[in-house]
Amino acid sequence: MVTGRVELTQFHTPAAVNVTPHNAPSNALGIRRIMFAVDDLDAVLARLSPHGAEIVGEIAQYENFYRLCFIRGPEGIILGLAQQLT
Repeated sequence: MVTGRVELTQFHTPAAVNVTPHNAPSNALGIRRIMFAVDDLDAVLARLSPHGAEIVGEIAQYENFYRLCFIRGPEGIILGLAQQLT
C-alpha cells in the first residue's frame, strides 16, 4: 500500500541559482524541509554522513514513541528523519 509519494526533479537548464541563505534554520518560513519515516535512524545517519549530510541541532526523542532529527544536505536542503519506537 502506497501512503505517499515524492517527486524529485533536476533542472539541466537554466542553471540553478541559490536565492536563500545557505544555513537557514530548520524552522525558517517557507518550504525548506520534508520528513521521512525510517526504520533505523542511526543506520540512515551513518549512510548519509559520508555524502555531506550534517545533523542540524541534535537527535531528539519524543517520549517512547519517536526519535527524530533534521539533517542538512550539501546543497543546504533540510530533511527530517523520524524513527517510530513503538
